[in-house]
Amino acid sequence: MTISASNPSEFSRAGISALGIKLPSLALPVLELARLRGVDPEKYTVGLGCQTMGLCAPGQGVVELAAEAARRALGHWRGDRSRIGLIAVGSESALDMSRPLSAFVAEALGLSGAIRSYEVKHACYGGTLALRQAAEWIRSGAARGRAALVIAADVALYAPEDPGEPTQGGGAVAMIVDSEARIAEVALDSYAFSEPAFDFWRPVGEKYPRVDGRFSLECYQKAAEACFRQAYGEARPEDLERLAALAFHVPFPKMVKKTLQHLGARLAWSEAETAAFYAAKVEPTMSLNRLVGNAYTASLWLSVADTLRGRAEGEKIAAFSYGSGYGAELFELAAGPAARQGAWAVEVEADLATRREISGEEYLAMRRTVPALAG
Repeated sequence: MTISASNPSEFSRAGISALGIKLPSLALPVLELARLRGVDPEKYTVGLGCQTMGLCAPGQGVVELAAEAARRALGHWRGDRSRIGLIAVGSESALDMSRPLSAFVAEALGLSGAIRSYEVKHACYGGTLALRQAAEWIRSGAARGRAALVIAADVALYAPEDPGEPTQGGGAVAMIVDSEARIAEVALDSYAFSEPAFDFWRPVGEKYPRVDGRFSLECYQKAAEACFRQAYGEARPEDLERLAALAFHVPFPKMVKKTLQHLGARLAWSEAETAAFYAAKVEPTMSLNRLVGNAYTASLWLSVADTLRGRAEGEKIAAFSYGSGYGAELFELAAGPAARQGAWAVEVEADLATRREISGEEYLAMRRTVPALAG
């Protein structure tokens, strides 16, 4: 297939043309983890806002999640595989320090040839960076009519009894990005902020991440305020009525709620205004996140995908992405003509219905006998 050079103006639109999601096949309710750890269940359910942890079964890891999400996205796409000219995987669950996760996924899918293939790393922000790069590649005209396969995939696992343990989760969101944007158009304008910090990191050779929880919340809130002010200035809640939703990266739901409260206070919203905005525009976006836990790069995109489902064409969603280290970005998406149908939701519902709930004892046994549970 030969694709001739095109005028960049022909590709002024770029966005998500198809979506595929894959969730881990096991689940552990946080109530069961609380029983196992001998803590008050409300510490997890109320204090963190968590409900269920998505866990990978033996033999399942980030590559399997990413590849299956990609298969599903390609299955929903109206284009031909020969049009894929870029594969970018955003992840912090790397299997190799040199070979990118995109190569593992391409191998599983049988994709090769004239394709730019790479991995993007910036903690939980990596998937968003991959999406932005793909959209900008298309808008620039450099894609020459081709499409990108963008995947955000991770498995979040902490040391046993670590404070982060109840937030564990995983998942993969694959997006076909092209000029058709049937699911959602990605706005050209975006608002970024970064500042070097060690709020969450995993040194080379260490199995589990290190986290400064209080500092990480401060970084997240600072980044959210900086991006919000760039995008919306001193906006009042009524100024944001045009937004159907505001989706956040979700390390755990309570962190998002605290950040919205911080934002409201800094913008001089009343407590009642902030609570109403959160209830209407933010809290509903986290339904799927509560069921699968933190999926790092996929976390925001699980929220966005769930929020796009059923939307009328043209409805706007704002998305705030954050990655420790730290960097963040806020931009808007406009629902496309295929958002209302939400074809990907059938597979999500099937994953949730068929995943197996395990006991605390089985979880402990898995942690002892499957050291590569995360990957």
